[in-house]
Amino acid sequence: MNTHIRQSDLFTAPAAPHKVVVVNGDTQILDMLEAAMDVGHYDVVFVESSDHAYSQIRHVNPNLVILCMRIEEPAGFQVLSMLKLDPLTREIPVLTYTTEFEGQELEEDVEEPALAEPTVRPTLRMH
Repeated sequence: MNTHIRQSDLFTAPAAPHKVVVVNGDTQILDMLEAAMDVGHYDVVFVESSDHAYSQIRHVNPNLVILCMRIEEPAGFQVLSMLKLDPLTREIPVLTYTTEFEGQELEEDVEEPALAEPTVRPTLRMH
């Protein structure tokens, strides 16, 4: 029986860090994600605008995309559609989120908006 252990068997190269692309994150969400991603040793690419998100995602070829979806900005929905229609990107998991504000009211109903501080409640979905 050969019990000889090679030094190369003891030391294996660390796995490559997972790549994550974050699109359209607001400051509060980005701070939270950055702290979580640093702990997990992820390579994170932040894309500020949906305009170039699709090409950036194709270029980076990440393990995960985190995409902010805002109803008033349909670009996030367009990016998601393009990713899921493209054979090269359709298998990349996409985590979408939107932020809702508790107590959000229409502008004409709010008498003193400076006094109202909304509480952010993120809504998450995995695609």
